[in-house]
Amino acid sequence: MRVPRRWSGRARVRRGTGLLARAVCALFRFPRPGDDVAVTVDLVPEGATERWTRTFDGRRFSSVQSSGRGRDRHLLVERFGGIAVAIALVVDAGRLLLVPRRWSFLGLPLPRALLPRGESFEAEEDGRFRFDVEIRAPVVGLIVAYRGELAPDPATIGAD
Repeated sequence: MRVPRRWSGRARVRRGTGLLARAVCALFRFPRPGDDVAVTVDLVPEGATERWTRTFDGRRFSSVQSSGRGRDRHLLVERFGGIAVAIALVVDAGRLLLVPRRWSFLGLPLPRALLPRGESFEAEEDGRFRFDVEIRAPVVGLIVAYRGELAPDPATIGAD
């Protein structure tokens, strides 16, 4: 049985400064910049999917993750509203790399040349979850980047 989980920690957040980057950050409610930002991540099962709600210094944004189907089989699909990004999970040197492969809006494929990218990975060290997420897009440049570490909320340890 899958149960809700919470992780808490600290992060450093950077954001793009261009007009398009600021607009995308506002639209998706990406976190504001800061060097020592409080962060929580709530993972809540919803049927065959899982909602990830990230809260940076009181500012929340969420996505829904699921296993890909059809042409996205073997990929993780992360949905931010009408935008879906199919992501390859690649293990490299003890890290889990998140590599965007394709994207769509309301089920309609979007041009791969415009696919947001960036170096993003997750890793576990000494019971802590370390993350480094960077989202860049052609023309826009840096949209948002955040890195830090999380520890499981004691109330959710062993909740499986």
